Amino acid sequence: MKDFRRVFKYIWPQWPRIIVVVFSAVLIAALLSLSFLTIIPLLKVMMGSEGLQGWIDRKACEYHYGLEFYSPTTVDFGNIENQSLAYQLLVTNIKKNSLAEMAGVRPADRIVGIGELLTHDDVTNIPFTRLLEELATNKQKTLTVQLKRLNKDNILEDKTLTLNTPDNKPYIDSLQWRSSHRLKWKIKIALVSRAQRVAELLPREQTAQSKIKAVVFIILAMGVVTVIRCLAKFYQDYMAQKIVQVGINKLREDVFAHLTYMPIGFFAVERPSDIVSRIVRDTTSMAQAIKVMLGKALREPLNALFMLGAAAILNWQLTLIFFCGAPLVLVLLANFGRKMKRATGKSLIASSQMLGKLQETMAGLKIVKVYNQQQHEQQTFRAINKRLIRQLLKISKVDAATNPVLEVLGMIAGSAALIAGVYWVTQGRIDSPEFFTMLILMGASADAVRKTSDIWNKIQQANAAAERVFAALDQPVELEMPDMIKLPNLRNKIEFKDVVFAYPGSVRPVLKEVNLTVSAGHNVAIVGPNGSGKTTLANLIPRFYDPDSGQILIDGQDIRDVTLSSLREQIGMVTQNIVTFNDTIAVNIAYAKPGATRKEIIAAAKRAFAHEFICLLPDGYDSVIGEHGMGLSGGQLQRIAMARAILKNPSILIFDEATSQVDAESEAKIHNAIEEIMQDRTSFIIAHRFSTVITADVIVVMDDGQIIAQDQHNKLMQSCPLYQRLYETQLVRT
Repeated sequence: MKDFRRVFKYIWPQWPRIIVVVFSAVLIAALLSLSFLTIIPLLKVMMGSEGLQGWIDRKACEYHYGLEFYSPTTVDFGNIENQSLAYQLLVTNIKKNSLAEMAGVRPADRIVGIGELLTHDDVTNIPFTRLLEELATNKQKTLTVQLKRLNKDNILEDKTLTLNTPDNKPYIDSLQWRSSHRLKWKIKIALVSRAQRVAELLPREQTAQSKIKAVVFIILAMGVVTVIRCLAKFYQDYMAQKIVQVGINKLREDVFAHLTYMPIGFFAVERPSDIVSRIVRDTTSMAQAIKVMLGKALREPLNALFMLGAAAILNWQLTLIFFCGAPLVLVLLANFGRKMKRATGKSLIASSQMLGKLQETMAGLKIVKVYNQQQHEQQTFRAINKRLIRQLLKISKVDAATNPVLEVLGMIAGSAALIAGVYWVTQGRIDSPEFFTMLILMGASADAVRKTSDIWNKIQQANAAAERVFAALDQPVELEMPDMIKLPNLRNKIEFKDVVFAYPGSVRPVLKEVNLTVSAGHNVAIVGPNGSGKTTLANLIPRFYDPDSGQILIDGQDIRDVTLSSLREQIGMVTQNIVTFNDTIAVNIAYAKPGATRKEIIAAAKRAFAHEFICLLPDGYDSVIGEHGMGLSGGQLQRIAMARAILKNPSILIFDEATSQVDAESEAKIHNAIEEIMQDRTSFIIAHRFSTVITADVIVVMDDGQIIAQDQHNKLMQSCPLYQRLYETQLVRT
């Protein structure tokens, strides 16, 4: 996971937005739990006899004093034996270390008088709802409690106790409660206090009209909560996507920027299509995972946590039974995640291979057609596609299995809690509305966990993608030491001293102890058979590669000790493989000199004999060169590349087969332009054509990575058999 964690370097700078996302997720979870909890008062109003205020009063007594009472129903009042329940509070449970326990109240006690509502000769029966109200709302420091208790002979005896209230602060402060218990107690009191203030807006009388008002009030409250929750969800989703898009875009920029500074040798080993896949597809996979983490992965676990917390408030024992399935869920998710990561890594490799094959085939479609190799290319593509779909099906299998497995585990845990809950309802340890609400809360929490089932899989997919992206980002850039100096303009000479070079991954040297001295202002033509090392020698000058041994010196300064920018500022290059960009002709020419004026661009184009065809285009210099130079001929593109080099006005010029794609008429014009621009410049010309070689100050003949001769044309014709053969077969144009 270390590679995936690295992406958060691009996320943390947006910490204010992250805070908003987290706060929104917490708010959503809290409001969702609150929405479910409103089921209890709704059921109490519609089904119970105590009403909404009575239920809130009963919860206040439970939170304040640790007292739990039996809640009588209309069925109880119809039974003669139970009619006394209308005028007493039957204690069903006492919380440990509660104020009621400290006052001496016991389970099965029947409270018949509280505070100012005490029984006497004139008042023998006080409605249980009034007793609840008095106990829940009285603000005195102590309360007198009248109760009836069964003695050992099973006879009810009258008892009077003194009950300390939460308003008796000196007494509360003296209690030896744990800090966690005291904090939990204060939170509950604060919550129920707010609920009491809200309930005061409704009438206490249990009439049909008051019940309707209470139900409408609860539904409106649920509506307000839902609207706020949905707004928070919208804001969380939007901010999460904004964080992801900004962060991943910055990552893409960094990867792209890093690639532009990497050695050319890296791209000789790695497929360009694989690099494109890493920047585009793999970063997209990472973005999807982070979006899930800041959205569903943050929201749903919080939803489950808050709903389980609400269920625990109602009954922590049942919640704990339900929670027993969590360890097995974590083990299964970890196992699924490992499988997902392996399959995703292989699928990303297969996907990049597919992209490479598509690019390769589209670029070489003419060759495919002329050699009738459509079937071969189809078979190759089919094999790659099979590898890809095999891994995608593995991903689909893991993804499809995760949800059902979690549903089964949730059902098992829920069933265990249901069985225990039914037993406790029959024993009177929990009332029906609360148990029903608990079932809904636990079911909703299980559904929230189910929704998170694919999160870990997506993170593992993103982890596999992150490994590929950061593997590219961790590649070393072109070597440039901190103490490198700026190279002054060339004045004297360029020297190759015992230069040996082999391409990365190859053991056979391309250049073998090459020694060459070129005086400043001279032009050097390099000739030789294919594979003799001509282009390689030229590519060492701008440090596209560094020699394995030996030195390249400019005015006595090793080019490995100078800054790359100062070295390459002095070099212009025109290659056989023409490079243009999908932009206007003016931009392509000015690429060598950012900020060049239109006048300078036109002047360079005229010197390269490009102006004459550019003017004939509909948009002139504002005409867009299509992808891969589509729309212009090879000769026209070559002249645009020539204009680019002319505009730079460099000290060192490298022409690598610069006139190879130019017709005879254009070649004569460009030859004159080359002759003009080479004046007082150091030039290296790699060519097979006689016209661009014969006038060079020095002609260097190479064979098998070595310089076998160097002189002017006439002398080489007399002294170098290889040069003679080249002249007779390749240099003379038919």
